Amino acid sequence: MEIQISDGIVRRVRGGQDAPMNGLAIQARTIANFMPLMCARAGANIVHNSDANYTGIRFDTKVGPVVLEMPMGDGPYRLVQELMEPDEKGRTEVEMRRFPQIYKPRGVAHITAEFLRSRGFLK
Repeated sequence: MEIQISDGIVRRVRGGQDAPMNGLAIQARTIANFMPLMCARAGANIVHNSDANYTGIRFDTKVGPVVLEMPMGDGPYRLVQELMEPDEKGRTEVEMRRFPQIYKPRGVAHITAEFLRSRGFLK
């Protein structure tokens, strides 16, 4: 499933009709296709968030949502845990891992799934 967030409004994107067809969206869909079953069970969704300016794959884990953000330009992939409420420092997200764009989509899916599984985020 794909969702789009714009001006604080969350709506479902129908594949093929309303879905964005830019490079980041295609990259996110490609990586999502290689995700193992344990990630699909965690409710993996592709998110196009224009408010926070990212496209990524969101996982609903035991400790809250985790997002694999697609890289902008030459930047790295980022694996970010979104916090439900700001912590004592005022942060709304915690960056857990970065990795460069040298990996193919299958490698990115594997690295992400193993990181989440080995850290206890997935059931």
